[in-house]
Amino acid sequence: MYKNKKHSRLLLAALATSALTTSVASQANTDDPIRIGIMLPFSGVYAALGDAGRNGLKMAIEENSAQLNGRKVEFIEVDTEARPERAPELASALLNQHKADFIVGPVHSGVAMGMLKVLRNQDTVMIIPNAGAAAATGPMCAPNVFRTSFSSWQPSYPMGKVALDSGYKKVVTMSWNYGMGKESLDAFEESFSAGGGEVVKKILVPFPKTEFQPYITEIASLNPDAVFVFFAGGGAVKFVKDYDAMGLRGKIPLLGSGFLTEGTLEAQGAAAEGITTGLHYADELDNAINRKFRQDYQAQFGRAGDIYGVQGYDTGLLIANAVAQLNGDVSDRQAVIKAMEQMTVHSPRGDFTFSRAHNPVQNVYLRTVKDGINHVMGVAAEALEDPAKGCKL
Repeated sequence: MYKNKKHSRLLLAALATSALTTSVASQANTDDPIRIGIMLPFSGVYAALGDAGRNGLKMAIEENSAQLNGRKVEFIEVDTEARPERAPELASALLNQHKADFIVGPVHSGVAMGMLKVLRNQDTVMIIPNAGAAAATGPMCAPNVFRTSFSSWQPSYPMGKVALDSGYKKVVTMSWNYGMGKESLDAFEESFSAGGGEVVKKILVPFPKTEFQPYITEIASLNPDAVFVFFAGGGAVKFVKDYDAMGLRGKIPLLGSGFLTEGTLEAQGAAAEGITTGLHYADELDNAINRKFRQDYQAQFGRAGDIYGVQGYDTGLLIANAVAQLNGDVSDRQAVIKAMEQMTVHSPRGDFTFSRAHNPVQNVYLRTVKDGINHVMGVAAEALEDPAKGCKL
């Protein structure tokens, strides 16, 4: 009997000591800052996109700082320069050296593939605030990988039905010959062909070539009902201006993934008038969150918020809300993932949730350029979920 009592006292003492140790460790964890690694391009051709994403991310964290249960946030920034070959080394440093709780990036899909090779199924949460590569939430999906932007499929797939509803039966498609472009054209063709439309010619231009005149001449000779393209940035500006200069604007309607006229309208000028696109955001979306976002972004950074700022902002909202739900303790990575999986993000683009592959389930808006503005004509697809082909989650 004495031995049993003594054993019981020892066991209780051990349990009390264990509980105290756990409590002290937990306190130490919550006293440490939450570390957010930022892997975005801050130099080179995509520097403006990286800067906008970082701005939006930090703005959301700051706005929600009171909900972080007293946790401080440390940002560790690395410049990817949009160079895929640098991605594994930079991602490994954020994971192993800096012990980042969250790693945010990138813009470029090639960089995303390099990051995923290092980060998927690791003890951190990777959040993609732009790169649309299908593989990220397809064959390379993982429980710890989320995307707050879009898949390449999402903005383009609804445009096939838009084309059919407009009476277009024969369409030429065109893009640069690289992953994002080819995936965008395939998504358009998937819905367009399913409804009885015919892609009479698919034109793939060597990347980053912008000598478009010979291809536009070919389009004119084919005389399709419409043209669907994926171009972005400087390439989008050049294509739209060439299309207009060669007399096709007003004769053969031009459709595109929304990046054709996103952040490019000022440079495109009158040449962009009448272009119809699909995207998961538009500047003039009439909701309170978007109005406040645009006002605050302009006040803080001296320029208008855009899709890249919105995607960074939503990444910050996702992190802040997860931290708040877990009372500031993000040490249990599975708990963090579960909280994110069940979350509705109240975004400037409209509310969105996450699919089983952790890609946004979101509206795609139909937009037409009028007087230099992407006017929202309606919703091209409501709560659109990427099919996540190849994802085994």
